Amino acid sequence: MRTAICSVLSLVVTISCFSADYYLHPEKGDDNGPGTRETPFKSLAMIETLSLQAGDTIHLAGGLTFTGTLKLQTVSGTEKEPVTVKSYAAAADEGHASPARIDASGEASGLFVSNCSNIQIQDIEIAADGGGYPVAESPFDQMRCGVLVAFSQGGEYSNITLRDLTVENVFYHEKGFQRGGEEVKTPNGTQSYGWGIRVINPLAEATLSNISIENCTVRNVAHTGIKFTGSQKNLRGVKVVDCRIYRTGGPGIQMSEVQDAHVHGNEVDRSGSDDDSRKWGRGSGLWTWSSQQVLIEKNSFRNARGPGDSAGCHIDFNCSDIVVQYNLSENNAGGFCEILGNNYNCSYRYNISINDGSRVKGKNGAFQEGKVFWLSGYTGKHSPRSGPFNSYFYNNTVYVPRGNVAKIAVDRAASGILVANNIFCFEGKSAAVKGDQYNPEKDLDSSISNVVFQNNLYLNRSNWPSSVSIQDEAPLYGNPRFRDKRGFEASDFIPQNTSLVQDKGIPIDPLPGDTIGLFLGLQVSRDILGNKIEGPPDLGAIEISLRK
Repeated sequence: MRTAICSVLSLVVTISCFSADYYLHPEKGDDNGPGTRETPFKSLAMIETLSLQAGDTIHLAGGLTFTGTLKLQTVSGTEKEPVTVKSYAAAADEGHASPARIDASGEASGLFVSNCSNIQIQDIEIAADGGGYPVAESPFDQMRCGVLVAFSQGGEYSNITLRDLTVENVFYHEKGFQRGGEEVKTPNGTQSYGWGIRVINPLAEATLSNISIENCTVRNVAHTGIKFTGSQKNLRGVKVVDCRIYRTGGPGIQMSEVQDAHVHGNEVDRSGSDDDSRKWGRGSGLWTWSSQQVLIEKNSFRNARGPGDSAGCHIDFNCSDIVVQYNLSENNAGGFCEILGNNYNCSYRYNISINDGSRVKGKNGAFQEGKVFWLSGYTGKHSPRSGPFNSYFYNNTVYVPRGNVAKIAVDRAASGILVANNIFCFEGKSAAVKGDQYNPEKDLDSSISNVVFQNNLYLNRSNWPSSVSIQDEAPLYGNPRFRDKRGFEASDFIPQNTSLVQDKGIPIDPLPGDTIGLFLGLQVSRDILGNKIEGPPDLGAIEISLRK
């Protein structure tokens, strides 16, 4: 229990409170006990009865399963002394604690953190596979989440860390529930779903700063794996680091109304999965909407599926300053580069794309073509097309094997486009695609202004279709001869034809009239493999000048 030590010195009273430790054990616990290690609490509901203070720690018995929801509501630690939830080694002979497990079947969430600051949660497993529907007392109850961080009161909140969590098998409905065929065609789904980790801040008068999701695993959930939903950029300082997101029915990672985010070192595989009839069945590995200053780097996005979108990583409309760099994008049905309308100063650079964009419109329910390169002016179903503006696409390696068509679309509403120093290696056919959204282009006539398109390497002269509205003014042709074009890793795409690519890049300067460029700067010091760039850059994503 908490101890208070008071001392009086020179008429100044100092009160120092030691932090408290509370233990829970689902088998040996007793809710009428003191919550000590020797006599732990039994149920997660006891946490709501505690007056948690800075430095307090909640210990869940490792290797055992709790039922219900772990709730932290209006709890605040300090930056130096957060309130912590973690597992402990319940068995006397167990050296390292196995994660405690929460079965939240029938609940709205497994972990619910509401109106809190300075919270750290780690080493816990959560599942919530059906189990009945929670009483819908708030909008947060009309879905089921493994972890839900939410805000319903105005104020300044900060420092929430989720670390080493496993969230899996999260579904709102019981197994066997069948979604209607039209649901996947809606922009984000209209029904109740299971979600992995969600952060929701609907209040413009509430701000959350510094939320970090680290080394977490999310797999087999009905919709999005990790999702942020803010209002007026009130989610700030977001980090998603070294996570693994597999078999999500929707996107792997999604950010709306986020400012200042870093997403790096994550593995996303099989987003948009439809291997369970309860899943949405559509989703890019990652996408942003109405967000600003987001750095997306050193991730892998693989095997995204769905009848629309479902790229490796795409930038939805109303964003600015999104930089996608040093990522591996492989076998994503929707494509590689997708930048929608009303986006400003966004970039794809030093990425490797392998066999992206294989989807064929009209086949297996697809309502969009897959594309390796797509600049779209789409800003909403009933809104005029606009932009994107000042898009920078340079030093990427894009490989499409024989048998798939490399498809490209550039909206006539776009303005400001730089395409340089890329390797476009398309072994089969290529094709131009008209707008391909709710209001598709009627023709490809274009008055696109402010275009710098030059010094890209193509396998042959047909790689970039002549009907695309922008054309390379100084193209290069030849076979880069990748180390192993059948491979799936970045190092497999080191060009062996060094004389064709070495030091053949041109400097990347701001587009004419663009006083912003990229918020991180246009110049980079290293390539996708971490090799230092010295002198003129090589073509593509890999610098081979040090590999003579």
